[in-house]
Amino acid sequence: MAVNKSLGNLFKGDKVIWMIFFFLCLISAIEVFSASSSLTYKGGSYLAPIIKHLGILFLGIVFMVFTVNIPCRYFKVLTPFLLLFSFVTLIWVLFGGQSTNGAQRWVSLLGIQFQPSEIGKGTLVLMVAQVLSATQTEHGADRKAVYWIAFGFVIIIPILLENLSTGLLICMVIYMMMILGRVPVSQLGKILGVVVLIAGAALSFVLIFGHAKQTEAPEQTLTENVAPQKEEKGIFGSLFHRADTWKSRIYKFVKHEEVPPEKFDLDKDAQVGHANIAIASSNVIGQGPGNSVQRDFLSQAFSDFIYAVIIEETGIIGAVFVAMLYVVLLFRTGRIANRCENNFPAFLAMGLALLLVTQALFNMCVAVGLVPVTGQPLPLISKGGTSTIINCVYMGAIISVSRTAKKAEKLTKSGVTEKK
Repeated sequence: MAVNKSLGNLFKGDKVIWMIFFFLCLISAIEVFSASSSLTYKGGSYLAPIIKHLGILFLGIVFMVFTVNIPCRYFKVLTPFLLLFSFVTLIWVLFGGQSTNGAQRWVSLLGIQFQPSEIGKGTLVLMVAQVLSATQTEHGADRKAVYWIAFGFVIIIPILLENLSTGLLICMVIYMMMILGRVPVSQLGKILGVVVLIAGAALSFVLIFGHAKQTEAPEQTLTENVAPQKEEKGIFGSLFHRADTWKSRIYKFVKHEEVPPEKFDLDKDAQVGHANIAIASSNVIGQGPGNSVQRDFLSQAFSDFIYAVIIEETGIIGAVFVAMLYVVLLFRTGRIANRCENNFPAFLAMGLALLLVTQALFNMCVAVGLVPVTGQPLPLISKGGTSTIINCVYMGAIISVSRTAKKAEKLTKSGVTEKK
């Protein structure tokens, strides 16, 4: 009994969210262990990749438990400090970030390498939740709320320049938060119009300045690669290089046609090709955990394309189960938000849940070929470093809100009982 009580005190908050979190961690441990064959080969150690991943998950759980025990009102105090930190580190990435896999998204601080965009996403959700809660009236959010939220673009613009898919992801989440925050419909319509114009301008930039060279072969393979260019340093060189990548991905997705197996070029479209093979060979129950074949050919099997490995090993059943975990997370968070007495914790919880679930949707759609390759990992399942820890912190914040909502619900019930 004493052990159960101590565990209950440690893992406070909504039990369903905790169960979803531990299921995601369990799936992550199994699938990352299975999908890390390339890291095992490079490092020469069979257990090193999974031991490192489990260590990061454990550290993430420690940070999560710490966050759960922070009263929700204190998150407001962190907002200005996180905004300043996010802005400084995002600018730092633009001019002096470290490049990995052709993307300049990392910085090192005190020997710790992290992606400032990961912190920036949560910071923007925190800021928008605070603005929406502070400007609520009987008829919804005040019209001034949009102008305060617009300050967030100081952070969004660097994110867009560093990682287009991450920037679009956070823009979608903020827009959905504004809908939940009852921002006037006329303003939402204007924002949507401006977004369409900006998206058109960005697409034009990519198509004009990007270089996607289609393979010139006797028989069309419908594949392409980024045309080789002279290495350019600095923010503009990096931006033009990313334009090449974006154009290549858009070109491949738009020109998508049925390609006979004998004409498909696996050297140039390896990720998409092997992901499709993994899904096609899964059947209903899959090959079984640890029996993936395509993990040896997918360069990001443990990260961007881990959902394809999950489908190959666990079949449709596993694919649906993983997707349902995120769906239940969103709906359960919605229920928690409905129980909140104050607007801020409700908006914060829903914003973080939308952030995690929307990113998961991006990743799963990429794996099954519904959207172009974006480079978004599957939250709490893909192998990661600081991104995994930060996602654990987001989950901790949601559970912290659930604790507040539970207390409010108890007080309401006791108040009703006393009146009766």
